Amino acid sequence: MPEDHADDFQLVTRTGEDARAAYGIPLAVLAEVTHRCPLQCPYCSNPLAMEPASNELSTEDWLRVISELADLGVLQIHFSGGEPTARKDLGQMIARATDVGLYSNLITSAVMLSRDKLAALVDAGLCHVQISVQGAEAGLADRVGGYRGGHAKKIEAARWTRELDLPLTVNAVMHRQNLHQLPAIIDMAVEMGASRLEVANVQYYGWALKNRHALMPTPAQVEDCTAIVDAARVRLHGVMEIDYVIPDYYALRPKQCMGGWGRQFFNISPAGKVLPCHAAETITGLQFDTVRDRSLAWIWEHSEVLNAYRGTAWMPEPCRGCEWKEVDFGGCRCQAFALTGSAGNTDPACAKSPLHDRIFALAETEATEERNRFIYRNLSGGTEEAGPA
Repeated sequence: MPEDHADDFQLVTRTGEDARAAYGIPLAVLAEVTHRCPLQCPYCSNPLAMEPASNELSTEDWLRVISELADLGVLQIHFSGGEPTARKDLGQMIARATDVGLYSNLITSAVMLSRDKLAALVDAGLCHVQISVQGAEAGLADRVGGYRGGHAKKIEAARWTRELDLPLTVNAVMHRQNLHQLPAIIDMAVEMGASRLEVANVQYYGWALKNRHALMPTPAQVEDCTAIVDAARVRLHGVMEIDYVIPDYYALRPKQCMGGWGRQFFNISPAGKVLPCHAAETITGLQFDTVRDRSLAWIWEHSEVLNAYRGTAWMPEPCRGCEWKEVDFGGCRCQAFALTGSAGNTDPACAKSPLHDRIFALAETEATEERNRFIYRNLSGGTEEAGPA
């Protein structure tokens, strides 16, 4: 451990048991090693202002951080981006994770993979691969991702993953323009050899909020999607596990976001900022501690941001008096900020929010307007519009 972090670590080891009793041990970390990505997905979860490659953590920084994760009690590291395979030192990071006993998962678009590159990551100790898909066939999938030939690369990378004997998760990000392909996507995931499928409806903050008009499903689509998932879970029991996330706008109760703010999970940005979730930078005004300045152990216990919405003491009514407050921990702070202007407000996904009915009505209106043109990121950081192929 670098000398400038040593005192921080000793301080926290003396008081760490109290913090763990109050908040638990962070079980998993999302390591966003870069924001670079060849895709231009209209629901991209990266910040509106992405980190340039020149400001990314160095190899040495990431290797130190990975060792600190193990010392902190973390069990899993999920390498993500952007596209994590854009980093030439990804194999070194995975090898360090293996050396310190972390389970490693690669969350990838797969379009930059080759079989040799994936085999090298397996040799470094990679435990699992998660591939995102945008549709069941190339025409729609490539339009959504903004990358010609991307769908074929994903199918090929899935085959390599299984040939190399790694477990595979398929992450299908669903929205109004691809929900009609859900039955085919489920069949495709089985054919790809996936042991797990995430049917994840888009959540609306960051770039997805800019494209809500083109992505929001209709209530009828959500009902059909739920019925399709329920039937597939029965049919594929013992073959493939299916996780299902509906759009928050159509929920009556907010989701337990990341197991509660700063309780079981954190995210490390390409520049080393420690975030309670991958979208937290959408909440303006928060000052995030970085691994360049502090040890992870110090940040986990003392960070003002991580402590801002931990537990239940921060909650306003009706959350403060709600019987579910220690189940959902108030829902999503990023969504509260995006839709109400304050991260401390009740998540509008909750039926107890005074804004819930208005938000639902807005979503239903947008879903039926048939505005299908996406606003894409372009390479200079601006936008361009494109309609269906």
